[in-house]
Amino acid sequence: MSLLTVKPTKIDERIARTVTRKTNYRVEEIARGLTWGADEKILLALAAAGWMATRTKQRPLRRAGNHALLVAAIASLLPHVMKSVFDQTRPDRRTVLGHIHGISFSGKREDAFPSGHAMHMGALASAAGPLSPWPRRAIRALAVGLCLTRIIVLAHWASDVVVGFALGVALERMLRLWTGYPAKETDDADT
Repeated sequence: MSLLTVKPTKIDERIARTVTRKTNYRVEEIARGLTWGADEKILLALAAAGWMATRTKQRPLRRAGNHALLVAAIASLLPHVMKSVFDQTRPDRRTVLGHIHGISFSGKREDAFPSGHAMHMGALASAAGPLSPWPRRAIRALAVGLCLTRIIVLAHWASDVVVGFALGVALERMLRLWTGYPAKETDDADT
């Protein structure tokens, strides 16, 4: 049992009821597959591979690799720490109709708050800020889309996803102060 219990809002409950009524096996299967794109294990592996690939590159890329790995590691740990403080029942544990329509169980029953997947996606969306417009928009759209899958599979209430995303943005921005990401113009000339 944790220290604090978080209750879903009325809007959270309304969104979950709508998902429960409107979903089907096909939608759930697709959303379950897509939600893996924001899984901490996959993102940590990608960040570690990116970090390894940047070790022989110029300073700005090494800095970006360091930043990505640090953000992925902390964004993986922080939700677990928070879930030891906060209890919240996942929406998939509060539906029978949803299971009939194809919704399966996600994670531990009381670990809805906050969404770790959304935290990773918020950090990714924030880190995309220095990119040129097209890649930045594409990454941010992907991040938001992957967050929505957590609501569709009823793994999280909508507010869990919003809070997780916002925490991810804040985490990535705070870690910039330490890692120096994005590279400064003077770093472009350095090796």
